[in-house]
Amino acid sequence: MKFRHVLTYDAPPAEVYAMLADPAFREKVCAAQEVVSHDLTLTPTGDGFELVMHQVQNTAGLPAIAKKIAGDTTEVTLQESWRDPTGGTLEIITPGKPTGASGTIALAADGAGTTETVELEIKVKVPLIGGKLESLMADNVRSGMDVEQTVGAAWLAGSR
Repeated sequence: MKFRHVLTYDAPPAEVYAMLADPAFREKVCAAQEVVSHDLTLTPTGDGFELVMHQVQNTAGLPAIAKKIAGDTTEVTLQESWRDPTGGTLEIITPGKPTGASGTIALAADGAGTTETVELEIKVKVPLIGGKLESLMADNVRSGMDVEQTVGAAWLAGSR
């Protein structure tokens, strides 16, 4: 399933990129998303950075069919590879589960602000109900990104 989500920030792209490349910001996002646990590594690379974040996420609130596959908690690895401050790739890996997503992230100036556009291909390899589970995964990814945007807006406004 194709997924596209646009986040907006009231700051120029350089400030948004600096925020996204700051491990302290990523820690705040994890706290706001109420992940059970996380471990992150953020490494500068040339003009960009590499982020690898392992999370254990609570699956409370998921429909029974999804919980049957995911369990009470689920492990997720997020890998972002930013080639430069304008964008890069994102991969969502769920070890041992028939789900995942991969695609791109792009930052662009939008007047005095910035848009962050995330485009993913979400895949759930479960016969008969894969499409429904892809929609649920898309909803969860969107919700997580919306929390990140809320934390990001506060961060850019000085709440660190």
